[in-house]
Amino acid sequence: MTERLSATPAALELIHKLTAQFGPIVFLQSGGCCEGSGPLCMPANEFKPSPSDVILGELDGAIFYMGHSHFQFSENTHTILDAVSGSSGSFSLDCGTGMAFITRGRLYNDEELQQLGAVNKFG
Repeated sequence: MTERLSATPAALELIHKLTAQFGPIVFLQSGGCCEGSGPLCMPANEFKPSPSDVILGELDGAIFYMGHSHFQFSENTHTILDAVSGSSGSFSLDCGTGMAFITRGRLYNDEELQQLGAVNKFG
């Protein structure tokens, strides 16, 4: 089955660092303007998914949610979580670490599209 989400080694390293510091974390990429266009990382106990949020996948225990409208736009794209030098300038837990989470994407090929499973909505 084709996965919808993956992470680079730099993103996994930052996830480990933040999990050690804050406990379980989650990601939300809502697709809205400004802050919503990038992945927001937060403590899991401080996030309540909406019924329309899609669970894109899990990375080392961190669930990655995507807003439904953003998912509709990018459902044929494999999402890759990365961490790059810089600052997200947001309320995300990565702010102040010297690193910022970003997402990249690549379109699925025809074979991968046929192997995509259904997504789970939170609600």
